[in-house]
Amino acid sequence: MTPDLDSLATALYVKTDDLLKESPHLAPWRPEIGIAPRLGDAEPVTLAVMQALLGFTSERRWIRHAQAHLRHLFPYLPGQSGYNRRLRKAADLIAHVNRQLATGTSMWTDTVWVVDSTPVECGRSRETAKRSDLAGWAEYGYCASHSRYFWGLRLHLLCALHGLPVAFALTGAKADERETLLGMFHAEPDLVASRPGQTLISDRQYYGRVFEEELASWGVRLLRPARKGEPVRAGSALFKPLRQVIESVNQTFKAQLDLERHPGRTPGGVMARVLQRILALTSAIWHNDHTGQPVMRSLTAYDH
Repeated sequence: MTPDLDSLATALYVKTDDLLKESPHLAPWRPEIGIAPRLGDAEPVTLAVMQALLGFTSERRWIRHAQAHLRHLFPYLPGQSGYNRRLRKAADLIAHVNRQLATGTSMWTDTVWVVDSTPVECGRSRETAKRSDLAGWAEYGYCASHSRYFWGLRLHLLCALHGLPVAFALTGAKADERETLLGMFHAEPDLVASRPGQTLISDRQYYGRVFEEELASWGVRLLRPARKGEPVRAGSALFKPLRQVIESVNQTFKAQLDLERHPGRTPGGVMARVLQRILALTSAIWHNDHTGQPVMRSLTAYDH
């Protein structure tokens, strides 16, 4: 089967609709009495993924494009403000769909994970930092990989070797990466409890005796480069090429899915748009896996 955007959108819509039929409590809340929406809950999720894959960072431009070119898939489309509201309310649903797709891939049971964090810039001016609704969550931080300071958040990603997002967290820019990773494990204990002997590849920032002991208590073996003054760690020559996987995944989010060009200005808005991009990557990997494509993380078939 040749993958394309229409086939991905159709498969994603059916999967989301089936999930909502099996678990109707996952649908965004709405009053029992009122005007019935003309757009179901699966359509905004599908629209959001298509928007991310096609590279539309402006929701107004996206809705205009969809009205002109996607009527064969969506007979009814909301205006920009309606789409924005539906997207923000669907954040929890997007997260559940993302997990449903991820567990349905052959990569979900991989025994090797890679972990890292990447900046999610939310503003550049001092006035933005002072007045934004994100102030208090977003903060100033430093990205050593690109030697730059930024004001915003950090996306912490735990991925399989083919780039499949396994778990993630969105924190302030100064959040400790080790504490965040352990927090992700505590939030989903079954994620690691069902995988004894899991291997985790990280960079030098994931260090510390107490940290490694807690990972070991979860049954996770940590592989990382030696820090300055440390002896050479076992296996470092073998996992070094694999370490670039997470950098490549982050680059996919930045360059192809415009992670730092999100228009979110509130905590809910930023969360929904970050989830939108994570689901877009997961959807592409899921569809590539089920259609037998050679490169799981390729978005080329879906970006036009």
